[in-house]
Amino acid sequence: MKSEFSANLIALQTIVNREVRRFTRIWAQTLLPPAITMALYFVIFGNLIGNRIGGMGGFSYMEYIVPGLIMMSVITNSYSNVVSSFFSSKFQRSVEELLVSPVSPHVILIGYACGGILRGLAVAAIVTILSLFFTHMQVHHLGITVLVISLTAAIFALGGFINAVYARNFDDISIVPTFVLTPLTYLGGVFYSIDLLPPFWQGVSMANPILHMVNAFRYGILGVSDIQIGVAVGLMLVAASVLYLWCIHLLKSGRGMRQ
Repeated sequence: MKSEFSANLIALQTIVNREVRRFTRIWAQTLLPPAITMALYFVIFGNLIGNRIGGMGGFSYMEYIVPGLIMMSVITNSYSNVVSSFFSSKFQRSVEELLVSPVSPHVILIGYACGGILRGLAVAAIVTILSLFFTHMQVHHLGITVLVISLTAAIFALGGFINAVYARNFDDISIVPTFVLTPLTYLGGVFYSIDLLPPFWQGVSMANPILHMVNAFRYGILGVSDIQIGVAVGLMLVAASVLYLWCIHLLKSGRGMRQ
C-alpha cells in the first residue's frame, strides 16, 4: 500500500511538472498574449469608455470590471491548457501508456487539472498586477476570493479535459471555447451589472453559470454582487464534483483514448 501511494505520488509530481514546464517553456504564447489582451481591455474599456460611463455599483467602472477581466483570463487559460495538452497526448498516442500503467485514473486527472489550474492562476496574477497600474484594488474578503478563483479554474480545467476526450481533431477543441465559453463570458456580467437589464433578461442571465462565478469573485474583491454568494459557491462545488466524476468515468472507460 505504501509503495503504491509513493508510485502514485511520483506520477502526480511528474505530470504536474510536465504540465507546468509545458506552458512556462512557451510563455510567449501562453502567458504574454492574455496579459497584452487584458491590458488593452483596461485601456479601452476602463479608461476611454469607462470615463464616459461613470460609476457602477458604487465603484468606478475600471474598478468594477477588473474582477470580471481576471475571471475571464482564468476561465480561458485553465480550459485551453488542459484541452490542448491532453488532446495532444491523445493524438500522439502517449496517453495510452498512462492508461495501461498502474497509475490511478485520479492521479492522471488531478495532474492534468493542476496544470490548467496553475496556468489559470498564473495568468490571473499577471492580470492582477497589470490592473494595479490602472486602478487601486483592495480585497474585501480573501477567503471567498481564493475559493472562487480556485473553483473556477478547477471547473474549466475539468471541462477542458472532457472536451479533449471527445475531440476527434484539432478543430474540435476550438468549438466549445468559440461558441460556448466566449458568449457566456461576455454575457456573464464581466462588463456590466445585470441590474441594467430588463427583468426578463435578468432572469435569463441567472441561468448563465459564469455570471455566478464572476459575481462571486467580484464580491470577494469589491464586496458587491448581483447574486447570492452562498448559492454561487454551492453551484460551483456541485459543478466541480459532477465534472470530476464524469472525467474519472471517461478515463476508466477509455472512451476515445484506446485504439
